[in-house]
Amino acid sequence: MFTGLVEEVGRVQEIKQQGEQRRLIVAAPGVARELKTGDSVAVSGCCLTAIELGKDTFSADLAPETWVRTSFSRISEGALVNLELPLRADGRMGGHIVQGHVDGTGKFQGLEKISGGEDFWLHIEIPKDLEKYVVFKGSIAIEGISLTVAKIEGTKVTIAIIPKYVEKMMAGYSAPVSGMNVESLMKEGF
Repeated sequence: MFTGLVEEVGRVQEIKQQGEQRRLIVAAPGVARELKTGDSVAVSGCCLTAIELGKDTFSADLAPETWVRTSFSRISEGALVNLELPLRADGRMGGHIVQGHVDGTGKFQGLEKISGGEDFWLHIEIPKDLEKYVVFKGSIAIEGISLTVAKIEGTKVTIAIIPKYVEKMMAGYSAPVSGMNVESLMKEGF
């Protein structure tokens, strides 16, 4: 379990393809120092397992399903990724409860400054099959950042986002793109 509060922005150092599987190697000095082999780590909202550790790096394997369902299929070496270690039972919980199970990828529609303030409106289009799980004032995680839905019209979702997270949200994005990880925090069975 995670909180959706990004601890560090890492950089994809390498993506190695091994048959159908890929290994993601991420440079992240802070997070890498705290990981042990087998630990979970959220990478842009996707829960992965640390396989190998270096001084300032960690690697995680991406199954074919993970590759096609997440934003990893659009990243390349040098891309920035949001990182979070799992929630500790003895720690303070902020944000929202996030599983790290990406439901699909959304399409970035725009970012605009909210009139009279410092915050921004983030506009994203979610996949049609996620529409029933995203609700007004409900929680949603985009690229691993827990946020609150401010407006929803069909598959078009608007979220208020503070300046601190704009930089992390847009890490590695230079233009509107498809493929932002979306985790609806309202799931079937909850």
